[in-house]
Amino acid sequence: MRYRLRSWELIEDIRQETFLRVLNFLRSDRSLEHPERLGAYVHSVSVNVMLELLRASTRHPPLPEDSHHYPDSGAASDSEVVTRERREMIAEVLKDMAPKDRSILKALFLEEASKDDVCMRFVVDRDYLRVLVHRAKARFRDIYERKGLPRL
Repeated sequence: MRYRLRSWELIEDIRQETFLRVLNFLRSDRSLEHPERLGAYVHSVSVNVMLELLRASTRHPPLPEDSHHYPDSGAASDSEVVTRERREMIAEVLKDMAPKDRSILKALFLEEASKDDVCMRFVVDRDYLRVLVHRAKARFRDIYERKGLPRL
């Protein structure tokens, strides 16, 4: 990790996270098929943790400290009208959807509820929620295109 990373704090975070994950794995009811390969397992976990952290840090670069001084280039004078029109189009499509699909999409995207809350509300696990959301989005897209609405 020292060759790929320059920050000692980040290396220490990766060490701690790796230790935690390996310890949790060993404490669980699962076991290593080949105990003599524990070192390789720890190494692969540390590489995965490092890649996760690097991916997360590059996905959203930090804002400059003086970013509040920059004018908002995306704001247009008619943005409120466009936003209202988009809301109306979305509401029109949602009312034509099945109640369960509508509820899932509203909870996740309009109410911005966490996935765990949505799982509890619909009594499903995270993996199946992913399937339900995929299907609901596909149905939303079909209804949207069938109505001939302009692209969002």
